[in-house]
Amino acid sequence: MFDSANMILGGLLTGLVFGFLLQKAKVTRYQTIAGQFLFADNTVLKVMLTAVVTGSIGIYALHGMGYIGKLHIKEAALVANALGGLIFGVGMAVAGYCPGTGVAALGDGSRHAIFALLGMVFGAGIYAEVYPHISGNLLKYASYGKTTLPQLTGLSPWVFVGAIAAIALTLFVLIERAERP
Repeated sequence: MFDSANMILGGLLTGLVFGFLLQKAKVTRYQTIAGQFLFADNTVLKVMLTAVVTGSIGIYALHGMGYIGKLHIKEAALVANALGGLIFGVGMAVAGYCPGTGVAALGDGSRHAIFALLGMVFGAGIYAEVYPHISGNLLKYASYGKTTLPQLTGLSPWVFVGAIAAIALTLFVLIERAERP
């Protein structure tokens, strides 16, 4: 499963740095996440946009340099993704955590994150039980297979990375203007 001990150490180090950055950005706090859903605090949006842009640049740069041989693309099942996003969003709004921020909050000393994480494990168990029943039905609607926008359009991935970066920058500017007193 793992190529080497270096891969495991690299994953652990990446996880520790990610958790540290989540804690420093204060997205391990229930109030910050709930504030995002109430449109009162845009910290989560800023962190996620930064992560998406940074991750996109990193993945495609490493892939272009040959450090990543093959990208593992997930199936573009739009109905299933929309339903999963809705369930995830409701769970995140109720619990005040997503899996990453929940674990980081637990590491930050938040005891109520335990209940959120237990709920996530319970939800994952329910999903594992119902998956065989929905995989043949729901997951096939609006499914485009394992494809990406660059593959569908024939454009360079950098066009999409640039577009995402431009959208993120525009949103940052608009958020900053809206947050000024």
